[in-house]
Amino acid sequence: MKSEKWSKLLRKLISTPKENEWIEFKENNTKPEEIGKRISALSNSALLEEQEFGYLVFGISDQRKIVGTKVFLKSLKKGNEEIEHWIIQRLSPKLDLKFVDFFEGEFKISIIQIQATYLQPLRFQNEAYIRIGSITRNLKEFPNKERKIWLSSKKESFEEQLALEELSFKEINDLLHWQSYFELTQIPKPTTQDRLIETLLDENILTRNFNQFNITNLGAILFAHDLNDFPKLFRKSIRVIAYKKTNRIETEREFLGRRGYAFAFIRLIDFLDSLLPKSETIEKAVRKETTLFPILALRELIANSIIHQNFAISGAGPLIEIFQNRIEITNPGIPLIDVLRFIDHSPQSRNEKLAFLMRRLNICEERGSGIDKVIAACELYQLPPPEFIQGTNYTRVILYAPENLRKMDKPDKIRACYQHCVLKYVSGEKMTNSTLRERFSIEEKNYPIASRIISDTINANLIKDGDPNSKSKKQAKYIPFWA
Repeated sequence: MKSEKWSKLLRKLISTPKENEWIEFKENNTKPEEIGKRISALSNSALLEEQEFGYLVFGISDQRKIVGTKVFLKSLKKGNEEIEHWIIQRLSPKLDLKFVDFFEGEFKISIIQIQATYLQPLRFQNEAYIRIGSITRNLKEFPNKERKIWLSSKKESFEEQLALEELSFKEINDLLHWQSYFELTQIPKPTTQDRLIETLLDENILTRNFNQFNITNLGAILFAHDLNDFPKLFRKSIRVIAYKKTNRIETEREFLGRRGYAFAFIRLIDFLDSLLPKSETIEKAVRKETTLFPILALRELIANSIIHQNFAISGAGPLIEIFQNRIEITNPGIPLIDVLRFIDHSPQSRNEKLAFLMRRLNICEERGSGIDKVIAACELYQLPPPEFIQGTNYTRVILYAPENLRKMDKPDKIRACYQHCVLKYVSGEKMTNSTLRERFSIEEKNYPIASRIISDTINANLIKDGDPNSKSKKQAKYIPFWA
């Protein structure tokens, strides 16, 4: 924030009706311990007052007059350590603080801008504080206020955090392709700037800061013209790597997306379509190219990798790797549910606001995870079953190229049988030898092949008899192990 912007902020703070729980004015106070306590108190109070920030301002008298200060935050030290670093190391949880020195005319002013706490009270040296009127008190003396902080609905998520602050609407225009929101939702674009701003505020793409605006992580990650403009987010770009063969030794092409996910999604799918291996068929004397992988499945899996990634893992974003015989889609973070329950389980996302808005933007499956559509598409294309892998700090899905049943190994056949059984179950049906033969294109006379796969899947404890009282093996029906 430039000096003139801090100057505007100062005048706004001074014009508030009175010194309150989230603003404190001081002339001079150079004791680091006292500053740390006030930061804790202002952050906790800002949460209770539903303010985005608290402010500790030096250089203002009790009568709200600008008198200047002897405090120079950037040069103030505790021993040999800069006070900013010393205080931050003693705060829990770690929040966003800004220590600013500037001149208001001839007067020296210092401001500490303090993010409102979230999830828990902000503690300084293991103690939490609160503002009662204009007095800093220990939070444990006020159990009702402490309880409100713990139970507060303002649990700040990744999406709610700010990517950039204190911007004019012209700067918003330069940074966000907000037009994508209206194009994808098919909502008519507002005819006035005020109505447009109101819509972006309602969707939590922006937040208001007096007469200026902040871009949230949600707004930036979805609609950025260039994620490099957002220091906290540029490493979350989608990366695409195409390899020449079936290993990672030789790279044929590499691409790092720079646009926001929603802004670039359709272009990304088209780009991937151009990279995917193709097969040629002749229909009515016309040569036709088709991809080896269903685009619908690819679209759903990429959308899922975006939605379910763990943004707290730094330096990593969604990764799409294309090999001659498979596609691997990896996102940072382990899944919140067992990989065996991806098909049937109600979706759970650590990024609920991102998931909700992406569904409204028609980017991903609206009613669920979309994995059932992925499985159905793989069956339609007669592909081996996709594989869902939970790593140490990542989730990976592998789509395999077409392969004859005879070339599939036993784990592949068992996985396909289980997925087919679940797909039938969530569709209100039950798997039979007949439906499994259809899934694998097994002729009726070769029904023992399907029976053997079913038996192996039962022995793997993934499916069970759907009607234990029936004695007919020919008419036997099967359900998932958890049903």
